[in-house]
Amino acid sequence: MPPAEPYGSGGPLVFDTSAWNRQRDPVVLPRWLATARSHRLAVCPVVALELLAGARNEEAFADLDRTLASLPPAPVTRSAGTAAIGASRELRGERRIPAADYLIAAAAAGRGAGVLHYDRHFDPLCRALGIESVWIAAPGSID
Repeated sequence: MPPAEPYGSGGPLVFDTSAWNRQRDPVVLPRWLATARSHRLAVCPVVALELLAGARNEEAFADLDRTLASLPPAPVTRSAGTAAIGASRELRGERRIPAADYLIAAAAAGRGAGVLHYDRHFDPLCRALGIESVWIAAPGSID
């Protein structure tokens, strides 16, 4: 069996919580690992906060915090906030998109990255921001 190809078209990818939470799925794991090994994964503090909030105890929190801190950041800067608001203006009339998703996508755009996800909200967001939207698996194909 040939080695798995990394996700995306070759640039950096900011992962969403939806992707992180499915990384161990057998359909996803080989490509997730290939992407991680190619040093293309970055983390937004919004995602880090969502993930850390789910830590089951102090040890799990500390381990996850160390793992996330070892990844390149995609910060939520003032310009990312402005881009998120611009995208929300452009996407008025679309189904409701969570504020956190606007910030994650805008932070990715600010870093020159796409978004790795398993969440339909990111397709219109990434289009509005002019960045790559990458599904970790076909929509509806995994839990």
